[in-house]
Amino acid sequence: MDKIYSVNGPVVTVRNTKSFSMQEMVFVGNKKLIGEVIRVSAKETTLQVYETTTGLKPGEPVYGTGAPMAATLGPGILDNMYDGIERPLKRLEEISGAFISEGANVPSLDTERKFEVTLAVKRGDMLRPGQIYATCPETALITHKCMLSPLSKGGEVIWTAVTGKYTVNDVVCRIRDEYGREEELTLCQKWPIRTPRPCAERMPMSRPLITGQRIIDTVVPVAKGGTAAIPGGFGTGKTMNQHQIAKWCDADIIVYVGCGERGNEMTQVLEEFSELIDPKTQRPLTDRTTMIANTSNMPVAAREASIYTGITLAEYYRDMGYHIAIMADSTSRWAEALREISGRLEEMPAEEGFPAYLPSRISEFYERAGYVKTLGGAEGSVTIIGAVSPQGSDFSEPVTQNTKRFVRCFWALDKALAYARHYPAINWNTSYSEYTDDLSAYYKNNVAPDFMEVRQQISNILVEENSLMEIVKLMGTDVLPDDQKLLIEVARVVRVGFLQQNAYHKDDTYVPLDKQYRMMKAILQFFELSKEALGKGVSIDEIMKNGWADKLIKIKYDIPNDKLGMFDEYEREMTDWYKKAEVV
Repeated sequence: MDKIYSVNGPVVTVRNTKSFSMQEMVFVGNKKLIGEVIRVSAKETTLQVYETTTGLKPGEPVYGTGAPMAATLGPGILDNMYDGIERPLKRLEEISGAFISEGANVPSLDTERKFEVTLAVKRGDMLRPGQIYATCPETALITHKCMLSPLSKGGEVIWTAVTGKYTVNDVVCRIRDEYGREEELTLCQKWPIRTPRPCAERMPMSRPLITGQRIIDTVVPVAKGGTAAIPGGFGTGKTMNQHQIAKWCDADIIVYVGCGERGNEMTQVLEEFSELIDPKTQRPLTDRTTMIANTSNMPVAAREASIYTGITLAEYYRDMGYHIAIMADSTSRWAEALREISGRLEEMPAEEGFPAYLPSRISEFYERAGYVKTLGGAEGSVTIIGAVSPQGSDFSEPVTQNTKRFVRCFWALDKALAYARHYPAINWNTSYSEYTDDLSAYYKNNVAPDFMEVRQQISNILVEENSLMEIVKLMGTDVLPDDQKLLIEVARVVRVGFLQQNAYHKDDTYVPLDKQYRMMKAILQFFELSKEALGKGVSIDEIMKNGWADKLIKIKYDIPNDKLGMFDEYEREMTDWYKKAEVV
């Protein structure tokens, strides 16, 4: 019997044993706390425990499982809330109350709930890894597709159950491989959380994740299957941006991982999500959402596991042919958990005390995003949107800098914008997207042939305004010529009328791409007509008195999303006004 030699927070050591293998899941102590092997040597084996080790003593037994830390995958994941090691929080509350008790061994999926199962194979069929053998309605919005695990060799179907109601552990199919070995298939399977699920092919990312947020969709877009980071200091709106994206983006399923966030904030998230109605289907948003809640007062090691659990659930639904968006809030807390465990292991620290392997861990996580062809032949994607919480809004700290290396979309939140009530508080000067060229064909074919040119013109106005503001800060606007004063006024229209968005207004909380394009066209038309007016001797003061700048700022409220024909009327009136003024 292997016994505990020492306990140091979540780090436990066992001396003189060869019973355990690297990354094996273990049960520690008399309470059978869940743990994982993280270091093996001739003298001792080191474990990290995912539950609180208060009361754990040397001499208590350690039991091996012979298997790695794995997630249970099957119907019942959606419309559920888990802790960092995939234990259902509602069930834990029923057993132990408001605080999770140590060693609570609760199955991840409801083993008593029955699903209406339809078999997708028949006797004599050949079943290969990734192929679907049964389906069932998991929620009103999502059909769960039970696939043969990539860990299986596959084989010939020798028996299937009849269509009917079954629990996740009921056998619904049997297969026999080429060596004559039989395998029973239930509705669920297990998968090691640290191992990416395989796919048939990684495909180019050519479709945007449409969020309805203008600054994201138009200025700094993210592709389906892409990666994005939202860095920002306290109070800049990281969590609210992720809520807005989760609610409105065109992903089929949302996986929300609250990693080390404050308990009251996570409570608010859970309550809000349970009340939200999916705008597309008028069903509860939880019908296509699963949440992993790992608050800052929970064991620190489970914080690290929560990220891997979340991405494993996302990959599982991707393999069914769904498009998944995973919100990780926040990866900084995950990195802090790595730092704490690294310190207890007495490893050599790198910058700011973080372990030397921090960059590789961050890259491993973000590399699991992608747009793929699944083993079953369908197309699916996992888009990762990770929040980063740099202390004091210092973007030069290690987590932000290393995240920047591995993501292709960077939405930098600005404290000054947030305090000025400009939301989303994404700074257009310090944010960037490397997906723009990849997505240009989609925008041209599905929105407008000149969409990318119009977007570039809007971006140029913002860049030029940023340069001019350096002069204005030093010498004021009076020294500028009229054409530069006009550019600053147009940039204000872009900032306030286009980039700023009201999440509480029915027509502004989500804006379709067609309306985003028409808004940009209207602003550029105003800019061109005003430039022509300046060329004919009209002063900038007269141009600004005509009120069109203020009209364009309010256009986001005045033109409903389903009445885009009103833009034609606006543009005609604008042109007529300039003609009557004998400007054009």
